[in-house]
Amino acid sequence: MSGSDPTIPGPARAEEPSEDLADPVESPSDEADTPPTGSISEDGSRAPVLVAADSRWLRKVLVMVVVAVIALQVINHAWGLLGGFLFNLLLAWLIAISVDPLVTGLARRGVPRALGTTIVAVASLALIGLFIWLLGSVFAEQVTELILALPALALDITAWLNDSFNAEIDPIALTQGLNLTTQQITEIASYLAGGILGFVTSVIGVVFNFLMVVVFSFYFAANGPSIRRWIASWLKPSRQAVFLNVWEISVQKAGGFVISKLFLATISAIFHAAFFAFIDIPYWLPMGIFAGVVSQFIPTIGTYIGVALPALFAAFDDPLDILWIVLFATVYQQIENYVLTPRISTKTMDINSGVALASVFIGAALFGAIGAIIGIPLAAIIIAVTETYGQRYDVHHSAEIRPR
Repeated sequence: MSGSDPTIPGPARAEEPSEDLADPVESPSDEADTPPTGSISEDGSRAPVLVAADSRWLRKVLVMVVVAVIALQVINHAWGLLGGFLFNLLLAWLIAISVDPLVTGLARRGVPRALGTTIVAVASLALIGLFIWLLGSVFAEQVTELILALPALALDITAWLNDSFNAEIDPIALTQGLNLTTQQITEIASYLAGGILGFVTSVIGVVFNFLMVVVFSFYFAANGPSIRRWIASWLKPSRQAVFLNVWEISVQKAGGFVISKLFLATISAIFHAAFFAFIDIPYWLPMGIFAGVVSQFIPTIGTYIGVALPALFAAFDDPLDILWIVLFATVYQQIENYVLTPRISTKTMDINSGVALASVFIGAALFGAIGAIIGIPLAAIIIAVTETYGQRYDVHHSAEIRPR
């Protein structure tokens, strides 16, 4: 036949393997033996899910971690070397903004700013020198006697507790536990008896830090406007107004707050020391200074702490003096609250007592005794800026607590 009929089977021909059949295909039995990733196997356990990590991403993360660790070590090392210097700059800046209201007042009267700063600095140093000349030796002597009296005071308190409350307190163990042995106190007192002023002037580090604070304080106070403009020139025009406003708030509010507190502390120290000397309280000068400073820079409880220490010494000398101390502190506190503070602090800001107290403890924990003093000015700056740029809302009536 000339043609082939497709319906009639022809001879078997070898078929070429197709491309689909060229790749090996897993059998159903193999799929049954290997559970899929993340599925539950026959024994009930879940197979682990394997995720392939990008090598480039992993390398980038490792490099970032190493760089962050190195940067942290460099910052920590630099802070260990420059921490004292930066703290002195902070202290100098706070002193500068504290005297800025006085310098600005002289500048408004036509006195050049540098000359006004010099007048304020010389007047401040003259007052400190006058105090040292008149009462420096008395202050050093009484501080030494106060340190020497601490072991005896601890023994008197222990004896009073044992007699009044039948407490079985071992005075020897107490003094040893407080590291207040007579030998240790005597050594400290002998070290201080050589002269506090001589000790300060003989230590190079203390003198260097003092000069650094004085020099930078004078520089910041005398060149405050030029420094402010120089910093503002590095900012965008939209941010310059914010920066200048923040600087002005810091100077006016916080500076006025600090100088008013210093003035009130000075008045309080003078009156307390004079009264303690009048009723013949032991160590009346350091006690008066302590009461004046503490009452102003430790809010709420500062007044009680200021009179508690002299009352404690008076209790074992003449108990009647405790009554006079309490009466004087009460009368003076009323005069200060209703006469002195409104006249001195009318243009300064007030700080919540809880916030002020917390700033004292935080400052003391970070920077010691000086930090306790500068803690409130820093809090004043933060609060002033927050109140300027923050926004408060009236409390909705639904949020008010109503009595049932």
